[in-house]
Amino acid sequence: MAIEIVDVVGLAHERKKRKMIMGTRKMHSWMHYYPNPGDHDDFHCHPGDQTFLVLEGQCTMSFPDGGSGVLNPGGVALIEGGSFYKLENTGTGPLVLMGTRTGPHSANKHINYETGKDMRGIRASRSESYGAHVAPRGEEV
Repeated sequence: MAIEIVDVVGLAHERKKRKMIMGTRKMHSWMHYYPNPGDHDDFHCHPGDQTFLVLEGQCTMSFPDGGSGVLNPGGVALIEGGSFYKLENTGTGPLVLMGTRTGPHSANKHINYETGKDMRGIRASRSESYGAHVAPRGEEV
């Protein structure tokens, strides 16, 4: 299909978890859903350049050097491939983000900052970090 239209916020509240939205051989996009304040990922990076757009809630992006930035609805961030970061829901309700990344979804990797290993497809405890970029098979981002 040459054109796809998706209600990302509606999908987020329906699914209540991360979900791949669309992809081509040149890029892919997904929806993040962090239901509770304090939900977060681990420090990690991906090989492709990516953007994050906050659709609902508040997101704090943190970096290993101690820096951080806050994104509110309508805020967007560009992250160059190979740059480590962590996302956290710092609002008062659910956080909904839409992300896009260069390259096909099949070429994506989730490189953990501490181990340097690709964690894609390895399920982490939700008490350790919110999802750690893993979800049921076919939905990891």
